[in-house]
Amino acid sequence: MLYIGIDLGTSAAKFLLVDETGRILNTVSEEYPISYPKPGWSEQEPKDWWNACVRGIPRLLEGADASQVAGIGAAGQMHGLVALDGEDNVIRPAILWNDGRTWRQVDYLNEVIGRSKLSELTANIAFAGFTAPKLLWMRDEEPENFGRISKIMLPKDYINYKLTGVHCCDYSDASGMLLLDVKHRCWSQEMLDICGVNLDMMPKLFESYQVVGNLTRESADSLGLPASVKVVAGAGDNAAAAVGTGTVGSGGCNISVGTSGTIFISSEKFCVDPNNALHSFAHADGGYHLMGCMLSAASCNKWLCEDILRCNDYDMEQRDITSDKLGRCGVYFLPYLMGERSPINDTNARGMFIGMTMDTSRSDMVQAMLEGVAFAIRDSFEVAKSIGVEVKSSRICGGGSKSPLWRQIFANVLNMPLETMMTEQGPGYGGAMLAMVGCGEFDNVSQAAEALVQVSGTIEPDAEIAARYQEKYEKFMQIYPTVRPLFPKLL
Repeated sequence: MLYIGIDLGTSAAKFLLVDETGRILNTVSEEYPISYPKPGWSEQEPKDWWNACVRGIPRLLEGADASQVAGIGAAGQMHGLVALDGEDNVIRPAILWNDGRTWRQVDYLNEVIGRSKLSELTANIAFAGFTAPKLLWMRDEEPENFGRISKIMLPKDYINYKLTGVHCCDYSDASGMLLLDVKHRCWSQEMLDICGVNLDMMPKLFESYQVVGNLTRESADSLGLPASVKVVAGAGDNAAAAVGTGTVGSGGCNISVGTSGTIFISSEKFCVDPNNALHSFAHADGGYHLMGCMLSAASCNKWLCEDILRCNDYDMEQRDITSDKLGRCGVYFLPYLMGERSPINDTNARGMFIGMTMDTSRSDMVQAMLEGVAFAIRDSFEVAKSIGVEVKSSRICGGGSKSPLWRQIFANVLNMPLETMMTEQGPGYGGAMLAMVGCGEFDNVSQAAEALVQVSGTIEPDAEIAARYQEKYEKFMQIYPTVRPLFPKLL
């Protein structure tokens, strides 16, 4: 049998076709635009996601027997607000995970409702990217649109709706809405009341590997698939990437260096960071996880190389950064191009270079950017360490992890071994694995991960380089607290 994994990303949808052994038979990518109507805003049209599926899946199936496709599993960008009216029409463009417009609503939730109350209800506090603040923003700024809401969905759930006609959501993705009682895996009625929505507006909840329905006749015809294809609930992109890298059960860790950057620490037991600097979410394997998320990771590299340096050859930009230079660059970079989430939770934070002199080179700035992202990822590891969660090694995935230099920087900044996977399609591969579980190829997610996920290599830290980075990280930690009071004045 064949299985389709969908990775509904921020800039493109990626599709992969695998057989029952987990072998990838084909991959296809379809890009779509992002709109930035105002500084700090980020939106997309849900129809663009579905159109990408209609274009991409038939391409994916070229040369394959479509009648052998048994299941589909989608991973998706988290937190985005998709609001449907009573006829299931999209009311307004989706407000994305990296949108920072909700700072007033975040302040209201954290300061008036209170962090402790939010943590009690949802295991998390409010961040600008979360869905609940977006609902409050709609209520405050677009009351007519808010009044039309009949269903509230997340991006990959809209794709599942278009596939099956079912309004559904999985626990991992729902965890990032600030509307789910994560510990008890149910919608929090009190949070719904705070946001002015009712239970009927919320999608039905499923485990990520559970089947939500079959393809509708219309979607089957559009995609060139049989209507018998089963669709599982899928997962948020980070949970799906963790499944795709085998980060399941207790004690696993995965670093994802995509548009955003995350650390993902899996656990069979529910736990909460008492300071709420890390998110406490449900995992796609039926357990839980702690997650730290920075808003701009590989996107910093894209911004610097393409928009500033006007170069699309990332390898060339990194060519002059040799091992002897690591930890010795005097330039520092704060990677807060879209504000920041974990662990500082500051929508006013901005990116900056500091430490430049007349002899600062182009490659120095590239190196500072790569190091700055790694330092910001380490910030979340330091929080985990402070609450007694010791991580001795991690797996790494995402577009940024394809750079050998960046992998070397991460290993030395974190001073831990990093494993790469044979399969680089983390979220999409995880989606396909969830579909395989839902269709009965495996009894559970852990069994699928053990059978399908293989390590391709390990990057070990170098003691001398790690020591240099320890010294540089201690200086990096002083920059944001020093300049933080300036950021609101710059807006």
